[in-house]
Amino acid sequence: MNTISKCFASLTLTTACALATNVSFAKDTMPLFDAHMHYNIEARAEYPPSKVIEIFERNKVRGILANSRPNEGSELLAAEIQSKRKAIEVVPFIRVYRDRADYGTWHRNPEIVAMIEREFASGYFKGKVRGIGEFHLYGDEAKSKEFAQIVAFAKQHDLWLHAHCDEAALAVVFQLNPSAKVIWAHTGFSVATDKVAALMKQHAGLMGELSYRNDVTEGGKLSKQWRALFTHHADRFLLGSDAWVTERWTQYDELMRYYRNWLAELPKEKAELIAYKNGERMFGIKFP
Repeated sequence: MNTISKCFASLTLTTACALATNVSFAKDTMPLFDAHMHYNIEARAEYPPSKVIEIFERNKVRGILANSRPNEGSELLAAEIQSKRKAIEVVPFIRVYRDRADYGTWHRNPEIVAMIEREFASGYFKGKVRGIGEFHLYGDEAKSKEFAQIVAFAKQHDLWLHAHCDEAALAVVFQLNPSAKVIWAHTGFSVATDKVAALMKQHAGLMGELSYRNDVTEGGKLSKQWRALFTHHADRFLLGSDAWVTERWTQYDELMRYYRNWLAELPKEKAELIAYKNGERMFGIKFP
């Protein structure tokens, strides 16, 4: 074997080993940050806090963005994590729903504005709240007086907005506050990747959360469009379980395994950003 052939063989072996190491890391040991975690009231009977923590630990979830209906759910979970001294960071957000009846009216309800202010100032997570939402908002719903007050409150206290919204409502958020910090739930569900890239270029405070983005993979592998987007914007995405119904807790292991499978296709530094390092940067914390 000549010198060039030896060098090529060595390079190929090194590359293969690096890829194998990354696959093993992503699939088996890499920490995860669940940036869309609900512990809603319906799940409590079947999934008490101790069982939910077991699920997190089994999946190496080291941090959660907690937003629950009602907010008491996040409090119960955080209290259990603290009492058992578990190595799981809780990033608390204020949910805008007290019950299901609030879903269609919250954005024009002054009681919700008052609740947010109260939870921030004197609730269980006083001094620790990092955001508002997840909330659902579409089109002209975002033009209400009450929603403008919520955006202003978030700006005043440097809070993130966790928005399950269409492009029209997202545009209103940035009209109300051009420097808003927004986690876009599901990254708009079906918004084309080139449009997502354009919006991220336009708005420095926009982060995409990836639950229910079923087009990220094709035939079990990363799609070309998403691979390109992650290659250039890995610092702008987060993972999430979105356990909005109890069935999603049943599927939690499968959901995290799905993320790990396609993360393993990315370079390690890109995979780490999406898996947990973006969350560390955003919230100034270090996951165990």
